[in-house]
Amino acid sequence: MDQITIRNVRVFVTAPRNINLVVVKVETSEPELYGYGCATFTWRYKAVVTAIEEYLAPMLKGWPVDDIEDLWQTMMGSSYWRNGPVLNNAISGVDEALWDIKGKQARMPLYSLLGGKCRAGIPVYRHADGRCVEEVEECIRRYMEEGYRYIRCHMGTYGGNFDGTRQTMVKPQGAPQGAYFHPRMYMDSVYQLFDHIRREIGWDIEIMHDVHERLSLSETLEFARELQQYRLFFLEDSLDPQHGEFFKVLRAQTSVPLAMGELFTNPAEWMPLVQNRWIDFIRVHLSDIGGLTPARKLAHFCEAYGVRTAWHGPSDLSPVGMAVQMHLDLNSHNFGIQEFSGFTEQEEAVFPGCPQVRDGYAYVNDRPGTGVDFDEAEAAKFPPVEPDSAWLFPRLPDGTPVRP
Repeated sequence: MDQITIRNVRVFVTAPRNINLVVVKVETSEPELYGYGCATFTWRYKAVVTAIEEYLAPMLKGWPVDDIEDLWQTMMGSSYWRNGPVLNNAISGVDEALWDIKGKQARMPLYSLLGGKCRAGIPVYRHADGRCVEEVEECIRRYMEEGYRYIRCHMGTYGGNFDGTRQTMVKPQGAPQGAYFHPRMYMDSVYQLFDHIRREIGWDIEIMHDVHERLSLSETLEFARELQQYRLFFLEDSLDPQHGEFFKVLRAQTSVPLAMGELFTNPAEWMPLVQNRWIDFIRVHLSDIGGLTPARKLAHFCEAYGVRTAWHGPSDLSPVGMAVQMHLDLNSHNFGIQEFSGFTEQEEAVFPGCPQVRDGYAYVNDRPGTGVDFDEAEAAKFPPVEPDSAWLFPRLPDGTPVRP
């Protein structure tokens, strides 16, 4: 029997939600056998496309599709310098497409190929935001009516300054443009929000919050201790990735479950946090670490230390990428929760076979592979857009730039 090889690697950029999504198609020597993977790095999508088209595609032509581990290691090592978001996303697109192909070859859905289900449905959480506590409460109640029981709560998005007017900001002369926020005002507004939620809505829902690395080390200690009374499901990304060692101090001073990792790209960033049990949930973005191949290993590594998965699932993740995560959710015994931003009608038209959510649980279909296809004609109706990146330029009141 002739070996099936990679015939071509193609890359597409489409924006059915006005967010640029990068999709990779691996075509094989069998004309009807192909797979799709997610390589979405919205804020630098052109760099990812170049990495795939100029480097990976020429290198991979003629390689056997069966040898996913070999191909992943070769893609990772061939640039010499590695573990950055651009190249990791490029690798992810190919890697996930190869797993899609392997599922189709085996005539199995991906979760079955990985070893089968650990659960019948995947609990997901949604994001509630608003300009005031009443708007957030209204959003939460709307999600509850739809059956969601896990909700991430914010007021004024990251840093708490939704429209630039919620916080009194005294800037110095000549202060540059940016998404300004005041850490103390942000912290106080979150205390007020969570107090309101528990008083008005009660304790029957699980709530969480994303700091998005907006606080200093000492501020984070106070913040976590103050939020402890509201019994969060988890507090997300409370520290900058480069301050991982400080989680030792944070863990010792709060019982709030801690989630971390959506900015991680290198195993050196998450290994000490997991091995020392300084976090409760790992939050990596699968394409940012290189796709399903490393994510499977990370899930197993975390299981050994009692850390649960809560993969990053924002709106700048293609339905292909979301499906890959959900197949891994079904298979992983140490699954915790799945972030989910919903799909628009346009996304479902571009990506037939999207996972479905009913009563707060997500379900993948049982088609071979990831179960999600890609309609090139529909995708062409939504060309790349210039994204609104204002939130990527946060500043403190005196104009100091901080990382988002």
